[in-house]
Amino acid sequence: MVLMAEPVFRAVESVERAEGLPRPLLLLSPAGRRFDQGVARELAHVETGFSLLCGRYEGVDQRVADHLVDGELSIGDLVLGGGEAAAIVVLEATVRLLPGVLGNEASAADESFADGLLEYPHYTRPSDFRGWKVPDVLRSGDHVRVERWRRAQAIRRTIERRPDLVEARGGLSPEEVQLLMEHGYHV
Repeated sequence: MVLMAEPVFRAVESVERAEGLPRPLLLLSPAGRRFDQGVARELAHVETGFSLLCGRYEGVDQRVADHLVDGELSIGDLVLGGGEAAAIVVLEATVRLLPGVLGNEASAADESFADGLLEYPHYTRPSDFRGWKVPDVLRSGDHVRVERWRRAQAIRRTIERRPDLVEARGGLSPEEVQLLMEHGYHV
């Protein structure tokens, strides 16, 4: 099943006439530009907002993609029954980057993919749960040491779990290699 061009065009044009449709209008499709944190940041900075068009089953008539939408987005190399779940992914990743949504503007700058790395591990209380202890440095009160530990953990975690991210950013800098060595990791 493919969604016909005429009803999709009528629906979009009706909304545009009645209340305006935030552009760009993006079709969620496996053939689209790969959605990632960078694209989420771009969309969060579109002052007029944006709209998403979800296909169903086999998608939409090609004329919709060719003549109605402003671009296509893909959330990855997978196929879904419809674009609704993909739309939620795009909205969730983008909305949290808008000013005031997280409460602390710095939160979005210090998380996975912000600088091409995965985020460091997080811990809560108690400091000792079933014999598994929170690293001492996190309880030290030494903010400089904590930040250096977090950075080393982010680098280590990315190397172990997503080496493709390290490769995409051109490898490790000499400072990052030194930081890992200071924290007992050999590269």
